[in-house]
Amino acid sequence: MTVIPFPPPGDEPEQGGQETHYEVELGDEPGKPEPVHEGEAVAQLSPDEKRRDIIPAHLRTPAGVRKALARRGGAVAYEVHFQLVRAPLTITLWLVWAIWGTLVLAERLRRWWWVTEQAYLRSQAVIAGDSREWRSLHQAGRNTRRDRGYIIAAAAFGVLLAGTLVARFAPWWAWILIGLAALPFLARAGRPPGRPLVTPSLITPRFRVISADVVLRAYYAAGLGNPDKAGQEVTFGSPMSRDGDGSRVAVDLPYGKGLKDAVDNKPAIASGLDVSLSQVFLHRDPTSYRRHVLWVADRDPLASPVGRTPLLACKPTDIWRPVTIGLDERGAAVELAILWNSILAGALPRQGKSFFARLLALYCALDPFVKLDVFDASGKPDWRKFALIADSHAFGLTPTRDGLPPEILLDTLIRIKDDVQDRYNRLSELDPKICPEGKLTRQIARDPRFRMPVRVIVLDEFQEYYTLGKISADIAELISFLVKVAPAAGVSVILATQKPSGIGKGDIGQQFTQARDQCAVRFSLRTASYSVSEAVLGQGAYGEGLDSSTLLPEYKGVGILRGASDASPTVRTYLADAADAEKILRAARALRERAGTLSGMAAGLDVPKDERDVLADVLQVFGSDSGLQWEVLAARLAAQIPGRWGETSPDAVSAEVRSLGVPSKQVWGFGQNRQGCKRADVEAQGRPGGGQK
Repeated sequence: MTVIPFPPPGDEPEQGGQETHYEVELGDEPGKPEPVHEGEAVAQLSPDEKRRDIIPAHLRTPAGVRKALARRGGAVAYEVHFQLVRAPLTITLWLVWAIWGTLVLAERLRRWWWVTEQAYLRSQAVIAGDSREWRSLHQAGRNTRRDRGYIIAAAAFGVLLAGTLVARFAPWWAWILIGLAALPFLARAGRPPGRPLVTPSLITPRFRVISADVVLRAYYAAGLGNPDKAGQEVTFGSPMSRDGDGSRVAVDLPYGKGLKDAVDNKPAIASGLDVSLSQVFLHRDPTSYRRHVLWVADRDPLASPVGRTPLLACKPTDIWRPVTIGLDERGAAVELAILWNSILAGALPRQGKSFFARLLALYCALDPFVKLDVFDASGKPDWRKFALIADSHAFGLTPTRDGLPPEILLDTLIRIKDDVQDRYNRLSELDPKICPEGKLTRQIARDPRFRMPVRVIVLDEFQEYYTLGKISADIAELISFLVKVAPAAGVSVILATQKPSGIGKGDIGQQFTQARDQCAVRFSLRTASYSVSEAVLGQGAYGEGLDSSTLLPEYKGVGILRGASDASPTVRTYLADAADAEKILRAARALRERAGTLSGMAAGLDVPKDERDVLADVLQVFGSDSGLQWEVLAARLAAQIPGRWGETSPDAVSAEVRSLGVPSKQVWGFGQNRQGCKRADVEAQGRPGGGQK
C-alpha cells in the first residue's frame, strides 16, 4: 500500500490550493482512488459568488431614476457649456491643423503613389550587386506607380466633377456643409501627436497597472521568498482582480512566513510595486496565517476628504441603528454601532480624535430619546455647546459656577453605576414577553414608564482624570466598571485620549489599562509609533497589519477602525466643525423639547432665542413663488438678508424651518422635484398660535 498525491480526473488542484492524498492499491489493476480520511479532510474554499442586480438599486424607484437622470443631465450640460466656451479656440486650432493636414495627406498620397517603401529593397540589391533583383524590383515599382497613378487620376477627376456640380447646382451653404464635414478629418491628420481634437472637460486619472508579475517582483525584492529555491516561491490564492479603485489579490507566502513578515516589509513591498506606502493595504485572511490579502490603490485613497457630515440635515437619528462615520479606503461607507459598545479613540494632538468623538456624540444628540453626558478634561471649545442638550456636563478641571468638574463627573458616574445595577435587577424581573432574554429593547428604552433610556457618556482627554490625587481612584474605578458592565444595560461609553498608556501609578494605572483594554471598538488616528498604535487598537493589531503610525501627518480625521466588524478599515471620517456642531445641537435641543426628553443640566439652561424671525425672513424672500426648494431658499436668504443669513446652507435652513413645524415637501423647480417648503405651510406656522411665537 502506497500513499501518493492523486487528484481525481478533471479536478487538478489550482495553484496555491490544497493537495488531497489518496490511497491507491498498486496491484495488477489500480482501484478507484479513495481519500485517506473519512469525510472531507480539508474544506475546499470557493470564491464567493454574487449575482448582479437585474435593475440597479438606485434605479428601482422614480426618485432614483430622476436623480440618475438629473446627474447625467448635469454632466451633459457641463460638457456642452465647457465646449461652447472653448469653441472659438477649438475652431481656430482646427483650421490651422486642417491646413497642415492637407499638406500631410498630400505627402502621404505621394509616398503611396511612388512606392517609397520599396527604396530600401532596391538599395539592398545594389549593395549585394544583384542586378537581376534590382531590375525585378524596378519593374514592379514602375507597374505599381502606373496603376496607382490611374487610381489617383480617377479620384481627382471625381473630385473635380463633384465640385463643378456643387458649384453649378447646389446652394451656397452646401460648401459650408462640405467644409464642416472635411474639417475634422483634415484637422485630425494635421494635429500634433498626443493632442486630442476636443479638449476633454474631465482630467483622465492615471495610475500604475499592477499585475501578477509586478506583485511577485515586489515580494521577492522584499525578501519574502526566493523563486529559485523549492518551497520558497510566492504564490497566489486568488486571481488578480479589480476591487473599487484598486487591485486585489490573495498572496500565499512560503511556509514559515506569515502576515507579520509582510507587515514588517510593507515599505519594501511598496517600493517593489513602485507606489507610495499609503497605497498598500495588507489584510488578514482567516483561512491561513501565511495567506493575506493585498490591496493596492490606484492613487492615494486617504488624501481626499469625504466632506461634511450628513448630520447637517438635522434629521432625527436612531441610536438603535449604526452611524455612518465616513468612507473606507475603497470608498465604501463605514458604519459603527454605538449601542452595546464601549469605544476608544486615540491619536496624537490635532489629528481629529475629538472631532471623531464629537461626531458620535452629535449622532446621539439628534436622537431625542438618548440621555447624553459630556465631559472634556481639557476644556476645549469643541464640546461646550453640548451644554444645550447634555444631562450632565463639565469642561476643564478648574472650578465653574456648576461646581468642580471632577466632582461633577464623580457624582455623574456614581448615579450611572447605580442606574446600571438597578436596570439589571428590573430587566430580570420583567415579563419575558416584554423583555425577551432579559435584554433592553427599543420599546422599553423609549417608554418613559420603565425609566431606562439609552445613555451615552463621552469623556474626552479622559487620562487627565487619573492624575488628580485621591478623587482619581474613585473616578478610575467607576470608569472601569462602566466600560466593562454598562454597555449591556444600554449605557455606552466613548473615551478619547492622546496618551493611551503610562497613565497613573499602582491601582490607578491598572484601572486605566483595564478601561482602555475593555473597549470593544477602537479607533486610532495617527500615532507616534507602532507601540502606541497597538495600545489604542489593542494587542495583536500590528500583527494583523494595523499600524496607525504609518498614516501621514496631512491626513486629518483619518484612522483605523478595529472591532466594529470583521474588517478593520482605514476610515476617512466626516467633518463637523464648531459651527456645524452648534447648528446640529440647536436642532437637537428643539427635538428634545418637542419630545419632552430634555433633562438634567440642559433642562435648567436658559437658552436665549434667536433674534431673527425665521419664518418672516423666509416669507420675505418667497416673492411670488408658491414653493421653494431648500437650495433656492438658502441662496435667496444669503443674497437678500446677508446680515442674518450670509453663511447659511440648505441643510441649515431646512433644519431651522422644519424645527418650527414647517414640513419638508417635494417642490418642482429647474426641471426636477426636490425637497423644499410651501408658502402656505410657512404662513400657517407664522400665524398666532401656528407655531412660532
